[in-house]
Amino acid sequence: MDVTLVAFVVLYLLGTLALGLWAGTRIGGTSDFALAGRSLPLVMVVTTTFATWFGAETVMGIPAKFVQGGLHAIVEDPFGAGSCLVLVGVFFATRLYRLNLLTIGDFYRRRYGKGIEVFCSSAIILSYLGWVAAQITALGLVFGVLTQGAMSETAGMIVGTLAVLIYVVVGGFLAVAWTDFIQMIVLVFGLSAIAWFAADLAGGAARVIEFAQHKDLFDFLPPPTFSEVAFFIGAAVTMMLGSVPQQDVFQRVMSARDATTARNGAIIGGISYILFAFVPMFIVCSAVVVMGEQAMEIARGDYQRLLPTFVMTRMPLVMQILFFGALLSAIKSTSSATLLAPSTSFVENILKNLRPRMSDRQQLLAMRCTIVVFAGLVLAYAIAMKGTPIYDLVSAAYQVPLVAAFVPLVMGLYWSRATTQGAIASVTAGVAVWILFFPQVSSLGEHFPGQLAGLLAALGGMLAGSTAPQVVRNRHERDHPIKGLNA
Repeated sequence: MDVTLVAFVVLYLLGTLALGLWAGTRIGGTSDFALAGRSLPLVMVVTTTFATWFGAETVMGIPAKFVQGGLHAIVEDPFGAGSCLVLVGVFFATRLYRLNLLTIGDFYRRRYGKGIEVFCSSAIILSYLGWVAAQITALGLVFGVLTQGAMSETAGMIVGTLAVLIYVVVGGFLAVAWTDFIQMIVLVFGLSAIAWFAADLAGGAARVIEFAQHKDLFDFLPPPTFSEVAFFIGAAVTMMLGSVPQQDVFQRVMSARDATTARNGAIIGGISYILFAFVPMFIVCSAVVVMGEQAMEIARGDYQRLLPTFVMTRMPLVMQILFFGALLSAIKSTSSATLLAPSTSFVENILKNLRPRMSDRQQLLAMRCTIVVFAGLVLAYAIAMKGTPIYDLVSAAYQVPLVAAFVPLVMGLYWSRATTQGAIASVTAGVAVWILFFPQVSSLGEHFPGQLAGLLAALGGMLAGSTAPQVVRNRHERDHPIKGLNA
């Protein structure tokens, strides 16, 4: 175990913790805690949006899948994930910002009523379990590699969770935004420097690109068969559309100081994410060129260890420090955002329905307590799912909001005839069809992606339910106006 490397990592963790605690002194209420007081400038909206997406799977999952299957294998992330932010900026940011809501669940309540609010908020909260667990799993792996096995992965998960939990509980989204800003500087500089050094080890960038071309890694489109195209589209829309009705995305939109900043921040953040995701892919391609078949064996066996192994065995101490600083920045920025988002949604859209007369101070305390509870649940889930690939944990997480929450959001914003009955039919049909495609239920999922089938069913349910004779009382704009909804 390299004591110097561990010492630098500990100092970095303590530094970000101190920054988060400082941000906590500026929290005055739930708006500050959940949305940073709607005051962030463009540069911070871009960095916190970029930081949320650039997580463990971007550094350790995407690159290894790329060297095994090419661009075709990673259409879901980064292409789908980055495109989601662009879509949010173009079609959703301005409209949602004008509504002046605290959570995305507030939209469902004001457009469709409390029942849809609770159901969609629950689906959104549930989706975070896998995403945060992926980051916690990565933290355990990092601490295990850093200490060369002296600290178990489970112990690393616990330590990493505590390191993130403290500043999120104290500082809320304001702490997340400030730490994201610093962590993204470390991440971009660190990975860029490592990519430069890795190219030098591999004999130059041209040789690395030549390797990728020789292996047909730049092939993006699937074989022209119905099944291949269907699963390709299903993978693409999982994060592209499933991430749209997410509280962490909504928080970044609403934390901007104005609607223009919200729109531009999401678009720039999405494009930046897609482009910079190629940097760790380049580094892993360099690793394969340098390490040969050994790298491919690691990729096939435990691909999450490929990049850390390459850095630890082939690079000097200064590059190891930069790498683990960048990696921890990526993981901590994502895990902090995804701990805060579901906790905020739970208090605002579920607990307040049970205790509607809570004061602002009580809501703030409830949010902090919920973060601690949710962190404990995620930690337990991550430990139970230990061994599941990080990329798969993230991928599965977004199918829930895709089939349950995306269609009611889009149609509620853009179709004036959308009704509460239509929303009920949408979420019911979407979830039911999605479950029907589970391998435990039927073999349909072998021929067509369940999440795409669920999305189409949700759309059909909305159209049929909204145009049919209305049995359920509508919670429509006419009765409960949402200012700016159809602007």
